[in-house]
Amino acid sequence: YDVYGNLLGLLASHPVTPLVSLHHLDVVEPIFPNVTRVEALQRLTIPMKLDSAGLMQQSICYDKSKRWTVSVSWGFVVQIFRGVFSPREMEMPSRTFLNWYRRADYTAYAFNTRPVSRNPCQKPFVFYFSKAKSNDTTQQTLTEYERHRVPHPECRWKMANPSSIDKV
Repeated sequence: YDVYGNLLGLLASHPVTPLVSLHHLDVVEPIFPNVTRVEALQRLTIPMKLDSAGLMQQSICYDKSKRWTVSVSWGFVVQIFRGVFSPREMEMPSRTFLNWYRRADYTAYAFNTRPVSRNPCQKPFVFYFSKAKSNDTTQQTLTEYERHRVPHPECRWKMANPSSIDKV
């Protein structure tokens, strides 16, 4: 898809298919925060070397006791949302990115998108990939994601708050 800007919404909801290409890197923000585009791509090669077919494939989980929805885009990002969202909604990319054709709006995409939530209680807590290792004996890969700390508006919902979590 020809888009520019912040690719978080598009890449975090990547379908269960292999990631084929990233292009126009000169007009997109680095896919990991606080690093250059080159450093971001170098970081992405770590999980890519461990499981290229699984890279960025989305899994959706729920923490029933806390009433959270957890979206995992393997090797890229984990997002924790307050509340329970349907898989259909979570699989739709959040519009953090812009259409390549500046006159086109979100209806010009060949796929459905969802707006970035304005509700402060529904803003995701975002954890970016930080490291990975493979255990050849158990045939398992362990990945770690660190929280991207940005100011979160106050949420008045009476439910568990993920703000104290630093790593997943």
